[in-house]
Amino acid sequence: MKTLIIAEKPDMGRTIAAVMEPRAKNNRTYLEGEKYIVTWAIGHLLGLAEPDAYDEKYKRWNIKDLPIIPEQFKIVPNPKTKDQLKMIGELAKRCNAIVNACDAGREGQYIFALIQQQLKLHQPVKRLWISDLTAESIATGFERLRDASEFEFLTQAARARSEADWLIGMNASRAFTTRHNTLLSVGRVQTPVLALIHDREKEIEAFQSQTFYDVWAEFKQEQIKYKGAWQGDRLTKPEEAEAIAAAVRGKTGEITKYDTKQTKEYPFKLYDLTLLQREANAKYGYSAKKTLDVAQALYERHKVISYPRTNSNYVTEQNIDGMHKALRMLGTGPYADLVQQANPNLVHKQNKSVCNPSRVEDHHAILPTLKRPGTLSKEEQNVYDLVIRRFLSHFFPPAEYKMHTVMTQVDKHLFKTNIKELLSLGWKVVLSKADQDKGKKSKSPKKEDEEETDEWTDKKFEIDAGRPVDCVRAEMKEKATQPPKSYTEGTLLKAMESAGKQMENEELREVMKDAGLGTPATRAATIERLKKVGYIEMKGKKILITEKGKMAIDLIRHAGVDLLASPEMTGQWERRLHQISKGEAAQEKFMDNVKRFTLSIIDKVRQQPPAPANAFGEEARGKRAAGKEGARNARASGGTAAKGVGRATSGRGGSATLEQTAAPASRAAGTAGSAARSSSDGASGFSVSQRQALGSCPRSNCGGSIIEGRKGYGCSHYKKGCGFVVWKEYAGKQITGTMLKSLLTKGQTQLLSFKRKDGSTVKARIVLNEPGTGQLSVREES
Repeated sequence: MKTLIIAEKPDMGRTIAAVMEPRAKNNRTYLEGEKYIVTWAIGHLLGLAEPDAYDEKYKRWNIKDLPIIPEQFKIVPNPKTKDQLKMIGELAKRCNAIVNACDAGREGQYIFALIQQQLKLHQPVKRLWISDLTAESIATGFERLRDASEFEFLTQAARARSEADWLIGMNASRAFTTRHNTLLSVGRVQTPVLALIHDREKEIEAFQSQTFYDVWAEFKQEQIKYKGAWQGDRLTKPEEAEAIAAAVRGKTGEITKYDTKQTKEYPFKLYDLTLLQREANAKYGYSAKKTLDVAQALYERHKVISYPRTNSNYVTEQNIDGMHKALRMLGTGPYADLVQQANPNLVHKQNKSVCNPSRVEDHHAILPTLKRPGTLSKEEQNVYDLVIRRFLSHFFPPAEYKMHTVMTQVDKHLFKTNIKELLSLGWKVVLSKADQDKGKKSKSPKKEDEEETDEWTDKKFEIDAGRPVDCVRAEMKEKATQPPKSYTEGTLLKAMESAGKQMENEELREVMKDAGLGTPATRAATIERLKKVGYIEMKGKKILITEKGKMAIDLIRHAGVDLLASPEMTGQWERRLHQISKGEAAQEKFMDNVKRFTLSIIDKVRQQPPAPANAFGEEARGKRAAGKEGARNARASGGTAAKGVGRATSGRGGSATLEQTAAPASRAAGTAGSAARSSSDGASGFSVSQRQALGSCPRSNCGGSIIEGRKGYGCSHYKKGCGFVVWKEYAGKQITGTMLKSLLTKGQTQLLSFKRKDGSTVKARIVLNEPGTGQLSVREES
């Protein structure tokens, strides 16, 4: 009898067949040769069943029916690919051995395990474990097939991850949805990622820009000119800055200190998937999903790069020879000039910045294969070019610089200069001309209060520290502190990767250092899911959170299940899953803990006051699908009226993804009291007494508290007739919580910049004119 090879996807199966059975007959869904039959899974052929597979009552969502905790999880075929699953079963009957050739990782292991379970395959199984699809790697992999039993613990970890995600996603999503009458998606990874975005946007909203002043001077000694930044405490008054500039302008100064030192800049790390996605987003604006799809095509279809879904930036000793061969392959073609300048001796087993086996788990860093690319699309060429240039950079020496630090004193005022003089471009020759030019113009990243120059020059910088210099120019520059930046997909990927760095728990922080939120393979899907369920939206490259997204995080946190929105839970899970995969922890114990956490979520959500219908934004209201009848039924039963409206993803990512249902339209806050009413009717589903007090009402003898509403800050005693309200937008400025507190306690804000109609700028404060009503005015400062 023959051996059945099951690959994860058709392209992989055909590539394996071309090596192992080059004369195999092509039967569309499989290839058959003398020794092997090769077929494929087309990704996830099976998934965990929906709740109604356990009981018909779960078709209608009702909080009274929760929790849903199956004694044994059922798996069901994907209707779109059930024919392929049936074909695998028929082929298996003709074979007495099986090779699992799915992706070499946790999810590839799980895909095969579900097929084996569903079809009741009892043949002995061997595991193909390779990192690229070149003929050489495939042939070597088949010579070194491993026994499937070696991967039993990895299978257990994959199964535990999927079933645990199902329990949290299904139960938490149904609990929050039925309690708040709007379909809300909750998941172990997607919810803390949404919380990252939510918290960043809150930081931006609360940020108060402060104006300050820098003084810059230009100095000359013979033909050399350089700039220096004034050293001292931050200047907040323009007249002080102008006085310093006037005091040094045209004067002679002396160099009080001059230091130089040689520095080297080594090549950046080889790409893992997340780093590749970040750079493709920054350089080309590609989404994380776009980059993953393109990289997967370069791996599967074109076979020109190694396995892209890797979390490693290093290689093992076994990869060094292949890297040298790939370098020689690139010696003809568009990269020939760079290869001729490359030094192969720089990439060797002792070079720990490249070869570090302890940092490689399932797969090494993304590398070019020995196959030359044929015709690539523009996107494929761009991503391939990133991989090649990063690969080539390690065959070049470090870039070398001479750092000059100059302290110049004029009339008791001290100025500091940093000059970065390029001595040797080194590995940076592999960068495109545009990237080299961009690098020369860019400044080193500095904190906003760091008043130093940091110039790049490829000309020789020479200055005599013993001779005087002339201050040929001096000027004051007005600056303003900048708020944190909204996430882009690139910066969000970085935040997901390092989400645990701020954790107080040292052990979890260490686990999250390598794990992060999600895996390289699932992070793109998580971002796409947040878009799909209406939690985030794109504005150019910026990721912005929607009203629905804000509300989802507020509800989760106010329910007392903050862990759902924290990287800490993922840290705990990843630590335990890693232990399970190594045989150091029990799958059953992990699942018992997940079940207990599921029960606690439902208990706490049941006690939560329902959110008002107008709390989720216009977009959420516009997408209600159930209609008036469905809304009535949903309210009556605590569930959704539409059959099958909630469907959970049991594949990579594992949270429940839900469409939206009906709710009434919101009322706009049109009176003074409506600012306070919106804090109980439209902000977060909590009564006035439960809202956080931002300060005492300044109205005489009122005794109320100021609380935040949707459009303004109003008094909690509005029902008793208090009309105090400060609207969130005034004179073109957003009144933040910090500004409000300043108004309530000091009667005015800090100094702000306003633009006049003629385009000029004026410094002024917003002042609380009428403590009884909240009326504001703008007062200019001379």
